[in-house]
Amino acid sequence: MKFNYKLHRLCGASYGTPAATGSSILSSSSKGSNIVFTSDGNSVLSPVGNRIQVLDLLHHSCRTLPVEARSNIRRIALSPKDDRLLIIVDVNHYGMLVNYRRGVILHRFKFKQPVREMKFSPDGSKFAVSYGKHVQVWLTPGVRREFAPMVLHRQYTGLVGDVTTLDWSSDSSVLLAGGKDCQARVWTVDTVKDYEPWTLIGHKKPLIGVHFEDQEKTLAERDQFFAGSSNTGSSLTGTLVARCYTVSEDGVICTRECRREEEKDSDSNDMKTGLESLGNDAVGFFSGGDVATSSTSKQSGTGSTDQAHAIVKGRWGTTSRHYFNANSTAQNVVSTSYSSDHSLLVVGFSDGLFGLYELPSMSNIHTLSLSHSTIGTVTINPSAEWLAFGCPKTQQLLIWEWKSETYILKQSGHAYGMRCLAYSPDGIVVATGGEDGTVKLWNSQSGFCYVTLPKSHTAAVTAVEFANPTVVLSASLDGTVRAHDLHRYRNFKTYTSDIPCQFLSMAVDKSGEVVCAGSAEPFRVCVWSVQTGKLTDVLTGHLGPIASLDFHPVRGTLASASWDGTVKVWDLYKSDSTPETFESGADVVCVAFRPDGDQICSGTIRGLLRFWNVEDGSLICEIDGQKDIKGGRKMNDRMTADNNASSRYFTSIAYSADGTCLLAGGNSKYVCIYEISQQILLKKFQISFNRSLDGVLDELHSKNLGDGGALDDEHDSGDEDNNYAPHLPGAKRSDDGSRKSRVEVLTMQVAFSPTGREWSTVSGEGLHVYSLDDDMIFDPMALTEAVTPGAVQTNIRKGKYGMALLMSLHLNEFALVKSVIEDTPYESIATVVRSIGQEHLSQLIQFLSKCMEDSPHVEYYLQWCLELLQTHGLFMEKNRGKYLRSFRALFRVVQSRYVDLKAICDDNKYSLDFLENQANLLLGGQNDS
Repeated sequence: MKFNYKLHRLCGASYGTPAATGSSILSSSSKGSNIVFTSDGNSVLSPVGNRIQVLDLLHHSCRTLPVEARSNIRRIALSPKDDRLLIIVDVNHYGMLVNYRRGVILHRFKFKQPVREMKFSPDGSKFAVSYGKHVQVWLTPGVRREFAPMVLHRQYTGLVGDVTTLDWSSDSSVLLAGGKDCQARVWTVDTVKDYEPWTLIGHKKPLIGVHFEDQEKTLAERDQFFAGSSNTGSSLTGTLVARCYTVSEDGVICTRECRREEEKDSDSNDMKTGLESLGNDAVGFFSGGDVATSSTSKQSGTGSTDQAHAIVKGRWGTTSRHYFNANSTAQNVVSTSYSSDHSLLVVGFSDGLFGLYELPSMSNIHTLSLSHSTIGTVTINPSAEWLAFGCPKTQQLLIWEWKSETYILKQSGHAYGMRCLAYSPDGIVVATGGEDGTVKLWNSQSGFCYVTLPKSHTAAVTAVEFANPTVVLSASLDGTVRAHDLHRYRNFKTYTSDIPCQFLSMAVDKSGEVVCAGSAEPFRVCVWSVQTGKLTDVLTGHLGPIASLDFHPVRGTLASASWDGTVKVWDLYKSDSTPETFESGADVVCVAFRPDGDQICSGTIRGLLRFWNVEDGSLICEIDGQKDIKGGRKMNDRMTADNNASSRYFTSIAYSADGTCLLAGGNSKYVCIYEISQQILLKKFQISFNRSLDGVLDELHSKNLGDGGALDDEHDSGDEDNNYAPHLPGAKRSDDGSRKSRVEVLTMQVAFSPTGREWSTVSGEGLHVYSLDDDMIFDPMALTEAVTPGAVQTNIRKGKYGMALLMSLHLNEFALVKSVIEDTPYESIATVVRSIGQEHLSQLIQFLSKCMEDSPHVEYYLQWCLELLQTHGLFMEKNRGKYLRSFRALFRVVQSRYVDLKAICDDNKYSLDFLENQANLLLGGQNDS
C-alpha cells in the first residue's frame, strides 16, 4: 500500500473562513478576502481559510493549491497577462510570494502595517499595497528563488485615514488611492517634474472603490466629440487628460476629471522645449523612470504622452455625482469592481443586492438580489462576461453571467461546519451532514457540491450512510433517521423511535435492508426495516450513550460501542441471543470491522486502539496512540498540551480495503495511519497549519499570555472593525453584544474511498480529500537489463504485444503502458489478456482505469475490461480483498463514462426526434397545399 497521499482538494467551502458554531460574526474581517480571475478568465482563485481554491469554470473542476498561509487570508493578487506570481497576505500581515504555475513558495515576508488592498500594475512590473495610512509600491520579483526578492520602489503618503482601496492607471504611471478619511489622492509612480499630488474630496463616508478610466478611451472620447474645442461638455475648462471614479460607503459615486489649460505663447514654448526635455530626463533618470519614453512622448505631442506627464499642471474637479441607494438608506456599498476595457462597474451592497452600471453615463444594466447576507467582494473577469461574488458570512461563491442571466457556479458549504461523511459504493459521490441539519452531495472527481437535499432535519446531522447507490440515510439529534432518494432528491421515508431520543450513530447492513441507530438517552439501539419503515427491534444492555455502530461485512452481526466501556456484538437475525461483550476499561468512542469481518477494532478515551478476534473474542493487540494524536494548546486551556488529555484519543477509525492498515483521527490536528500486524505508526498527517484556528500551536507565545489566560491578538486587536454590525438604540458603538470565538481544529470523522486511492476527513474547515499522486512512482518488478523502453518498442513492431505489455508493466511508466495498450490491435486483446499473470492483474487494472478516464476510445477500453473479467474474473472473485481497490477504481471510471455517454445519447435522441417532427410538419404542410 502506498502512502504518498497529499491534499488534493478542500471541499465544503468555496470562499471565506469557517465560523464557530453559534457565532454570528466573522472571525477575521467583516468584508472578507477578495476573489481573483486568471488572465484567460476561465479560472477563479478563491481564498478559503488559509488556503487557495482554484475553480476551473471551463472543465468544472476544483483543486487546492499546495501552499498554506500562517493565518486566514485577507488579500491575494495575481500577476497579469502570464499568471506567474501569486502574492498572498494573511490577517496578521504576513505575506507569501508563490509561483502559481508550480505551486511553490518562493519567499515569505511581513508587512509592518495592515494590508487591506493589493493590486498589480497593468504591465506587471510593480505591485501596490495599502500600508496602514500609506501606500507602498514594490518591484515585481522574478519566479526564481532569490535572497532578497522584495525591493521597495517608493512609499506614498498624504492620506489621514487607513487606505482601503487603490487603483492603477492603464499605463501604470499614476496611482490612485482612497481611505477612511473620505478622500482620495493621486500620485505619479515615478517622480515627474512640476507635479504635485492632488487630494480629491467631496465624500461623507469612507471610500470603498476608486477606479481609473482607460486613457485611450478618455482621449478617444475627447477627440471624437470635442475636437478642436476646449469645452468638453463640462463646467471645467481645459483639455481633458484623465478621468476617474470614486465610490463611498453611503452609495455616492463621483466622476472626477483632470483638465489642463493650453499655453498660448507658442514661441516661448518652443524655446523651452529642449531645456524642459533635458530636465524631465534628468528627473526621470534619478527617480528610476524611463528616460527614453519621456523624451519621445514630449517630442511627439500630448496624444502620446503617458498619463503621469499628461496630468502635470492639470486641475482635478468633480463633473457629476450619482447615488446608488436613492430609494433606500439601509443598504451600504461594500465592494466594487471596474472593467476599464468595457467601462462596466459592479457594485455589491450589504443587503445582498448587486448592480451593474455602464460608465460614465451611469446607466443601470442589471440589478439582482443574490443573497440575504453582505456581498463582501465582487470581481469581473477580463472579458466582462462573468461576475464573481463572495459572501463571507454564508461562505457563498457565486459566478453570474449577466448577459444570459444564468449562474455559472453557485457553491456554499454547511453553516457552522460539517460533522460526518460517507462514500457511495462506487466512490463517485460523497455525502456530508452538517451542524445546520442539511445533507449535501459532492462529486469526488470535480470537488463540487451538485445538490443540497431539502432540509428535513431540525437539528445537527450526526451520521450519514449509503444504503445503496441511490439511497442515502441520515441520523440527527432531532430523533429521526431519514431516507433520501438520489433520483428525485427528496425524503421518502422517516424512521422514528417509540421514545423521544437523540441519535448519535447509525449503521446500515451491506444488503441495505436494515438500518440501526444508537441514541444518547435512553441507552439503546433501534433497528428498522428500510423498506417498510417499521421499528423491528430495540437492543438494550448498554449503560451509556452509544457512540458508534458498525455492521459485519458478510454476516448480519452489529457491533456497538458505548461510553460504558464496552463493545457489544449483536446477532440481529437470532431471537433471544445474548450479545458478546468486549470490556475495554474506559469509555469507547469508535468501533469498526475489518473488511473480511474477522477482526474488530475499538478506540477508547485513553488513546488505546484495541484489536479483537471476532470468532473467539480474544484480544489480539493494542496500539497506544496518545503521543501520536496529541494536539496543540487551545486559547482557553489552563494547562499545556502535554498535560491535556481531552485531545489525546481517537474518535473515528477506518480500515483500508486490504485490512492491513488503520486510519484514525480525533480531537486534534493529526490523522494517523497504523500498520496493524507490526503495530507501528506509518504516517501522520497534519490537516491544517492555520493559526487562526484553535489548537494548531503546541505552545502559545508568552507575549500573548495574560493574568486571565491567553490573549487573542487577532480578534482583540481592533484592526478590522465591523462596520456593518447593527446599531443598538442609544449606543455609540456598533456592537451587537455577540462574542467572537475561534474554530477548533479537530477531525470528526475519517473514511477511506472504496477505490483506495484517496481518503477523506471532516474538520471545522470542511472536507479534506487526500489522494495519491497522479504521477506513478517508479516501482520495478522483476526488472532486468533486457527490459528497456527500446525493447518494448521493438516487441510492438514485431507484433509481440503480450511481451511488450509485460515489459512496460515491469518498468511501471504510465506513458509507456498507455502506448502499448493503445497500440494493441482490437482482435489481439483477448490473447494479450491471457498472457498476463495473476501478479500483474491489480497493476494492469489500475493503468486501464487511469487510461480510460480521459480517452475517447471508450469501446476499445471496454473490450479490455470484458476480456479481463472473462479470463480472470473467478480468480479475482476468490481473492476479492486483494483486487477490491483496483476493481473499484475501474468501476468508478466506467460508471462516469456511462453517465457522460448517456447524457450525449439522450441529447442526440431528443434532437433527432425534433428534426423528425419538423420534417413531418413540413411534409404535412406540402401535402395540404
